[in-house]
Amino acid sequence: MSRAHKSAAPSVRAEPVEARTSKRPAAAPRKAPAGEVRIIGGLWKRSKLPVADKPGLRPTPDRVRETLFNWLGQDLSGWRCVDAFAGTGALGFEAASRGAKEVTLIEQDAALVAQLRKLKEHFKADAVQVQRGDGIGTLKAWPAASADLVFLDPPFEANLFDAALQAAARAVAPGGYVYLEAPSAWNEERLAPLGLTLYRHLKAGTVHAHLLQCS
Repeated sequence: MSRAHKSAAPSVRAEPVEARTSKRPAAAPRKAPAGEVRIIGGLWKRSKLPVADKPGLRPTPDRVRETLFNWLGQDLSGWRCVDAFAGTGALGFEAASRGAKEVTLIEQDAALVAQLRKLKEHFKADAVQVQRGDGIGTLKAWPAASADLVFLDPPFEANLFDAALQAAARAVAPGGYVYLEAPSAWNEERLAPLGLTLYRHLKAGTVHAHLLQCS
């Protein structure tokens, strides 16, 4: 599969300047209500995903996902993806919406698994498979070098980053990607022993989002 993607970060559009004669204040940007996130692009663009009230459940913000999929090149046709800590399914369903061939959502919480399966049925998402289980354990058993993209967004307080990255690096094919969210930045010195390089990075509030590439 070809992975020729645009490497430049997305351009920022300037907001139109309100006419001096207008007395109406500029409209505030529309945000998804609390308790839901939206798919940013692709087949299911603007579709809502519910966010359950669960301790530690922290869906990737819309603008971070938008940037991530700009980095990846928008079209994921033919890709095999694994979301190892699926939660709301925002990352995995976003990948499927953009044409991924296979998306496996892994989640331990039974209620979240049930919600993910309902979403799969709602979208008629044949490319999506939902598994209840441990994300790291599943990645360790995954066929080596077979995934094109692995999403890692583990609970920050669980300190699973080293083990998750090791398992993901094994599962990803050369030239493939690992997306990592963490409370601190991972540099090349920490990534090199895993066979990963830092492709892109951004900080959004207290979250560091990394796109890593497998060598």
